[in-house]
Amino acid sequence: MRLSLQKSGELKPLLLLTMVIGISFFAGLGSGPLFDVDEGAFSEATREMLVSGNYLTTYLNGKPRFDKPILIYWLQLLSVKTFGLNEFAFRFPSAAAAAVWAGALYRFTNKELGRDTALIAALFMVLSLQVSIIAKAAIADGLLNCCLAVSMLAIYTHFRNGSSASRLLAFGAAGLGVLTKGPVAILIPGSVSLLFFMVERKPKEWFRTVLNLPAILLFLGIVMPWYTLEYLDQGMAFIEGFLFKHNVNRFSSSLEGHSGSLFYYLPVLLAGLMPFTGLLFTVLFNLKKLLSEPLNRYLLIWFGFVLLFFSLSGTKLPHYMIYGYTPIFILMARIFPSARRPRLQAVWPALFLMLFAALPLIIPVVAGRIDDPYIQAVLASALQLTGTPHMLVLAGAVLLILLVQLAPRLSPANRFVGIGIIFCLAVNLHIMPLAARLLQEPVREAALLSKARGYKVVMWKVYYPSFLLYSQSLAEKRAPRKGEIVLTTVKYLERLDNPELLFSKHGIVLLKNNDMKPRP
Repeated sequence: MRLSLQKSGELKPLLLLTMVIGISFFAGLGSGPLFDVDEGAFSEATREMLVSGNYLTTYLNGKPRFDKPILIYWLQLLSVKTFGLNEFAFRFPSAAAAAVWAGALYRFTNKELGRDTALIAALFMVLSLQVSIIAKAAIADGLLNCCLAVSMLAIYTHFRNGSSASRLLAFGAAGLGVLTKGPVAILIPGSVSLLFFMVERKPKEWFRTVLNLPAILLFLGIVMPWYTLEYLDQGMAFIEGFLFKHNVNRFSSSLEGHSGSLFYYLPVLLAGLMPFTGLLFTVLFNLKKLLSEPLNRYLLIWFGFVLLFFSLSGTKLPHYMIYGYTPIFILMARIFPSARRPRLQAVWPALFLMLFAALPLIIPVVAGRIDDPYIQAVLASALQLTGTPHMLVLAGAVLLILLVQLAPRLSPANRFVGIGIIFCLAVNLHIMPLAARLLQEPVREAALLSKARGYKVVMWKVYYPSFLLYSQSLAEKRAPRKGEIVLTTVKYLERLDNPELLFSKHGIVLLKNNDMKPRP
């Protein structure tokens, strides 16, 4: 009887976590068009792999793509062959990887800190804004974060009990991470573990941990076959494109214009951890208390290293900060009972949603200060899409959040989970689909029109890889010649004489160029 009750008690949190994962990661997974540039690029490279039958080297628009290693493309390819060539199939591997990530966090925290803390930590992760978005994105980061989390958590388990299985798991997950996104998957675990072992005054144990022959052989067995074959196939072009351009240069310089100040990731943290942002300050206010225990020290070193390393990096992108989110969720869950004035935590998500609800009031003010014709067109369309129904939906979500927060019979933990679910639904079922309709639906519609009419399209002054996917064709990126079909934006219409508009929506245009040569 006692064993039966124990199993029942363990089953309930797992069922709750599974339900919330379904809401956050899988609900509406294939409902919106792919976002450019990243989702479009990954998905189109997978489509070209499917068409060519070359499962070794990825190509984008007919040219080798050395941005990322191969694993995410293989998983997307398997998903496409299972579910068909659609948005759900391209995004499914990320959602599945994020679900494994959440499961790994729950399992580790359950063993270290107990079931209640584990459930809260996992729910914080699943319902947080940035994780929820990245879990539904057809890119490599959901899979990479899964590999990083499994590797990092296994390292601490090995530190605590010397388990050989945990060490093998850490090396195996790191190998899969390197096959997903490259050296960052060993840089973070290696650097953080070294710092932690040194803080614990056990540097010799770190060397014994990493210089383990079976673990090294496992890592090499996962990583080396593809990297070796890719080098034999592409030679120095692969080394220069992947290793130097997309790894070394990302740290030493700003790549593709993605730069920022030393404090770039502070607003990213404040927004990315929504609706639980307030608990970040609770963690910071209790640092001295937290530093008294080895697990907390490990988690803080993990988070601190990611924050510092990518703050110093020349290339800055919001999703880099997610590499350090796993430890923060555990720390937030652990310090949660010490949170002062928990009712004030609802202020963060309420203000966030109110800001979006006020877009019909904000857009006219912003539009009056912008001269770019494309941005003006986007804002004009946004004003049409964010009318009274939009305001009512988000106002209703804010009202529900406040009612849940003020409910007298709910525990603080249940209030947080309830607020998280409401916030997640508002973002995933309203805000993100609205952004997709505004920014990406015109690209998809233009692509489908081109496919139906058999157009050969030139991209001029724009780059939308998702157009290639939906049109199932390649497109040159250059200035158009007379008589060619052109994909561009309204910003560049004035440079053409008497263009024939074939499609126009939200600033995206498909036209026939009747000019000999467009003005520069």
